[in-house]
Order: sequence, then C-alpha cells, then structure tokens
Amino acid sequence: MKLDGLTVLDLSLFLPGPAASQLMADHGARVIKVENPRAPEPTRSAEAFPWQQGGETVMFRNTQRGKESIALDLKTDAGKRAVLALAKQVDVVVEAFRPGVAKRLGIDYESLSTENPGLVYCSISAFGQTGPWRDKPAHDTATVAAAGILDVTRSPEGDSGPAIIGVPIADMLSSYLALSGVLMALHRRHTTGRGDFVDISMFESVLAASPNILGPVFGGGQAPERLKERTHGGNAMLNVYETADKHYIALGGGEHKFVQALFEGLGRPEFIAAVTGPAGEGHWPAIAFLRETFRTRSRKEWEGWFEGRDICWSPVVTLDEAWRADHVQERGMRFQDEAGNDHIGSAIKFTDEPAQIDTHLPQIGADTAKIIAELDLTEADHGAILESLNSNVRTTGES
Repeated sequence: MKLDGLTVLDLSLFLPGPAASQLMADHGARVIKVENPRAPEPTRSAEAFPWQQGGETVMFRNTQRGKESIALDLKTDAGKRAVLALAKQVDVVVEAFRPGVAKRLGIDYESLSTENPGLVYCSISAFGQTGPWRDKPAHDTATVAAAGILDVTRSPEGDSGPAIIGVPIADMLSSYLALSGVLMALHRRHTTGRGDFVDISMFESVLAASPNILGPVFGGGQAPERLKERTHGGNAMLNVYETADKHYIALGGGEHKFVQALFEGLGRPEFIAAVTGPAGEGHWPAIAFLRETFRTRSRKEWEGWFEGRDICWSPVVTLDEAWRADHVQERGMRFQDEAGNDHIGSAIKFTDEPAQIDTHLPQIGADTAKIIAELDLTEADHGAILESLNSNVRTTGES
C-alpha cells in the first residue's frame, strides 16, 4: 500500500488526530497510539458515546482501527523516556495537546527532532501555535463559530438564528489538512533528509474552506447579507424546499442548463433569465414560486418527476437513508467486518494499491510489552511502564 514502511506515533485523542492517523493506517502505515493508562482514549467511553456495536463505541471503531496501543503516563519519567525512544524510530508524530503542553512534557518538536532530524511532527490545535488566541480552549463548535460559519448557517426561510452544523467540520477539515501537511513534509524529506513541524489550526481549516462565501467580505468589507448571497438563501437553485409530506428537496446547481431544464419542465420559462443572473432580489419571485410548487407534491412524487431530467437536485434524506444507499455499498464506503460490525470505508480510492482496512481495535495498552521490547530502555523503565499499565487497567476494569 501507499504508506507501507511508514511508522506514526499518535499522541492525540478524540477526532482530528485519530482520524488523520487512521487514514494513514488504512493505507499501510504502522500507527502506534499512546494512551494514558489512568485516562485512556475518551471515545472508548460508552457514557460519552452510547451507541455501540460488538462492545465498542461506533466512534472508537471508526477512528482507531488498525492501530497498536501502548499505555504510557507521560507525566512519569519512564513514560517520557519511552516516548523519546519511540520518537527516534518513527517517521511521524501527531499530537493535539493545547499549545505549550508538549513542551512542558518535554516531547515537543524541538526535543524530539534533536535525536531524529527527519521527524515530521504535526500539532493540531484549536487556534494554532502562535497568535493572541493560541491559548483559548475550544472544540469544533467554538472554532466554527469563531470562523463566522455558524452566522451564515441559517434556514433560508424565516428569521432563523445560527444553526449547529450536523458534522464536526473543523475537526474533520483539520484532520485532512494534517494528513496533507504530513505527506508534503514527507515528500520534501526525500530531497532534504529533514523533517518539519506542521502547525494545523482547526479554526484556520474552516477559514480556508470559505473562498466561495468571501465575496462581500473581501470585495465589500461587509458580512454577507442573508437571502441576498448565492449560498445564503439568495439563489433559487441553491436552496431547500419543503414538499407536501413535510420532506425536503435540495437544489444544488445554478448553471444555465440546469435552470432551463427546471423551469421549462415546470412550465415557467420566464424565470430563466432572472435565475441565471446575480443572486438576491432578482431570484425572490422564483424562490416564492418554487416554495409554493414543491409543496404541491410528495417527496416520492418529486423524485419521479426529477428522474431523467438534467438538474442538480437531491431529496434531503436522513443519515440512516444515506448510509443504506446502494451507491454507498457499491463504492465500499460502508462495509462490515467478520463479526458484522459496521465500518466507514476509505474515501481515497486508488486503482493501484487501494486501502486494505484492518478492522482490529486495540485494547488499552495491549501492545505495550511488544513495543517497549523494541526500545532502548532500562529494565527499570520496562517494569515501571508495565506496572502502571497493569495497576490502572485493573482499577478501570478495562481489558
């Protein structure tokens, strides 16, 4: 596979870092996950993530598969020495501590790259490693709010307030940027022999995803006006319409051919000129017509009407419907392991060397003895690490 021979040390928790390292594992990398035996990976917890399959949370199963687990308490000398020894042997480190924590623990880029100058070290944080917001605590929703995206995420009808986005976009965008940054640094290492420090901000990952909505900001020095911009309810062809049975139809493309096919099909070609023009007030009569028209038929009836027409559209389906679609199965985005547990497939498709997903899930510290045997550590450190694992596993009841 594409990343065969690559070794990744994952010090991160929750979603952005683990999702990035799982992508690397899916494509052949050896990923060693470090967990504190006193406070292991939070997504293992059925209290925080109650939906489970096969005794594991769905969240954990789809962010941690194919990894090895070593239990290390980074606040102990033995745990710290183990990380330093591991860092000499790996290609990549991924961490998601708040800025300054890794340095305080003595496992920051400067400390680890001294012994391994080819190391690629990726830090994922809310607002980045520098700047006045560096030390602000935040998870996904707060960074999305700070990036202005919650303000533009509103219903196109009525006086809607900001809406929580249904997926953790800052977490996932920063995860994908982390993967991209790591691979860029590894590519450059082939020439220079040097690694690099990759600073990924969840906040900036959302800012970077915004070029299509920045016209009024960069061009006019103002926030987008709701119902006047193309992606904020002001375009008839980028909008959501309620059907007679309280379902919804989404229109998703405003090219002339799609506009023509829709309005000629509905017998109202007089709207074509306005709807192919700038978003805003010129679209409002067409939007009003479409709202009234879509409420005359059920979702199923509209699905039949759209069939065979060259128009960008989709019914607004539930998450369960989406993941049951034949297309999802055919493309391998949902598959089951031998025990019948569901997994998210790889969205990166290669013709040569496609992903070979290892669905094995690491138990807390299950690979500790094997991994520390590979390291240049004293017998005392070996004993301290294993004792910490065994005593804390007994205390938490994990196996």
